[in-house]
Amino acid sequence: MSLPPLDEFVRRAHDWLSSECPRAAADRGLNDVAVFHSLPHDRERALISGAGEWQRRKMDAGYGAIAWAPKFGGAGLTPAHARAFTAAEAQYATPADHELRRITVNLVAPTVRDWGTEQQRERFVRPFLRCEEFVCQLYSEPGAGSDLAGLATRAAADGSDWVINGAKIWVSGAQFADWGFLLARTDPDQPKHRGITAFLLPMNVEGIEVRPIRQMTGGASFNEVFLTDVRLADEFRLGAPGEGWRVATSMLAFERSQSGSRAGVGASAEQLLQLARRSTRIDPAVRDQVVRAYVHERTRMLTRQRADERSLHSTAPGPEGSMGKLLWVQGLQAIGDAAAAVLGPRIVADDGGPGTYAWSEHLLGAPGFRIAGGSDEIQRNILAERVLGLPAEPGPARSLPWRDQRRI
Repeated sequence: MSLPPLDEFVRRAHDWLSSECPRAAADRGLNDVAVFHSLPHDRERALISGAGEWQRRKMDAGYGAIAWAPKFGGAGLTPAHARAFTAAEAQYATPADHELRRITVNLVAPTVRDWGTEQQRERFVRPFLRCEEFVCQLYSEPGAGSDLAGLATRAAADGSDWVINGAKIWVSGAQFADWGFLLARTDPDQPKHRGITAFLLPMNVEGIEVRPIRQMTGGASFNEVFLTDVRLADEFRLGAPGEGWRVATSMLAFERSQSGSRAGVGASAEQLLQLARRSTRIDPAVRDQVVRAYVHERTRMLTRQRADERSLHSTAPGPEGSMGKLLWVQGLQAIGDAAAAVLGPRIVADDGGPGTYAWSEHLLGAPGFRIAGGSDEIQRNILAERVLGLPAEPGPARSLPWRDQRRI
């Protein structure tokens, strides 16, 4: 199959987008700059439903999985075509996005594609790409956050089933998810990285309790998830027993490679400039802060382009995803700090004016991504060890069985 020239593809994409959505207003988004949603339950559910419907419309038109193979419902085009569509889509007033859609489409679907059996790919990949079913990540635990490999949730074999007990925390969208992508310890006598297995877990089975966590922005997108004697058939295991860490790092690499391409996550540098231009009084120090935030974002985008070029020659994301995540989070923080400097006291007073109090949702939410998807410290360790070749961080011997390691 011959690939369409990029300019022709972009023209057709604009034709389709203009038939589906109005053009975005030039001054859009000054009141929609939240990093994490702070919506009531019903409104958040409606937002997720709308994001899923938009994904299905794109899939039906050939724009929902542009660089995926046709056998999975993709268009069979290149990453360059996918990036071109994303840039075109940003110019239209499309439905609001949600973290649960991004997890399902960008993280879980490719992980099942790479690690699932043929039956699992047939059962899950298309429904996940089409957002007919949503998936949350059951990764972090109260005692295993940055040290994810230290997780203690246990899956014990019982005939052809597994019985799962434990707790997960900071789970985005768990109260709305149909499935959970679960990491559990299946062999405590192995070193901590080797005794983990990955599963796809139906979120409606007996023994699962979801408790929302109220965030400082006012929302409750995050959750605790408690698993008590949850019984799961072995057919939902992803990868071989004990291979869960390899499966998990594949998904984390997809997650980090997406950092900075997340439309709808916080404010952009362009929105910061819009805010600054609306202000009638900006002293030189604040102007300098705005410019520095904007330059950081431009530099980050150039760095991301280099990583995208690498993806043309490699199917698996590499450690450059950690660099992209670090720069993206630093940019989120810089934009929030600059917005606070521009607005001054107006950022804490809801006077109804455009682009004032709404920016508090960005400022309060941005620090969360210094932890989500692997903390800043973990990203620096990855770069130090895998890129610079520095010695590994001191710690217990990697050969020590998990049950013998000291835990909090």
